[in-house]
Amino acid sequence: MALTRRQREIYDYISNFVLEHGYSPSLEEIGAHFGLSSVATVHKHVHHLVEKGLLKKAWNRSRSVEPVQQDEGGAVTLPLAGIVAAGQPIEAIEDNETLVVPCDLVPARGQSFALRVRGDSMIEDQIRDGDVVVVESRSEAHNGETVVALIRGEDATLKKFYRQGAQVRLEPANSSMQPIIVAAEEVEVRGVVCGLLRRY
Repeated sequence: MALTRRQREIYDYISNFVLEHGYSPSLEEIGAHFGLSSVATVHKHVHHLVEKGLLKKAWNRSRSVEPVQQDEGGAVTLPLAGIVAAGQPIEAIEDNETLVVPCDLVPARGQSFALRVRGDSMIEDQIRDGDVVVVESRSEAHNGETVVALIRGEDATLKKFYRQGAQVRLEPANSSMQPIIVAAEEVEVRGVVCGLLRRY
């Protein structure tokens, strides 16, 4: 994929910064390094690098960007960002583990992350307790898509998404369980499930 000279410089700077410090630089730090006074300009460059699959953003942190690690075996390293409830919502957790997954489970554009599933509310969609879901980081979802959603900013859950006027219905794929119905402004979509990993 073609990069502009500035995109390559910013990518190299972020990669070296993460390697040296163990965390990512802020947009302000990137701008200061390159003498760019506009944070919006830096954001535009970073956004293009994310779209090209070279950088990723953490699913539950606003400013964290880091290089996507790819290898020659057709796999990509994703952050294993924590646990998501397929049942009652649980507190959103962030881990620092990573997971190598096949490239064909990861969307070509945008950034992705992985979450371990706890609970059995999605078993009729063959998503079981202990599985790992690969999630495309998105803030919007279509009705019927399986999403990772935060309820009231802190409770993470894995459900099918349905927007109904001023409300959102988060529907389990388990006929013995009831949907979660909340005001739309209390639900924040963090991503849409695009792959599934299971260890037997």
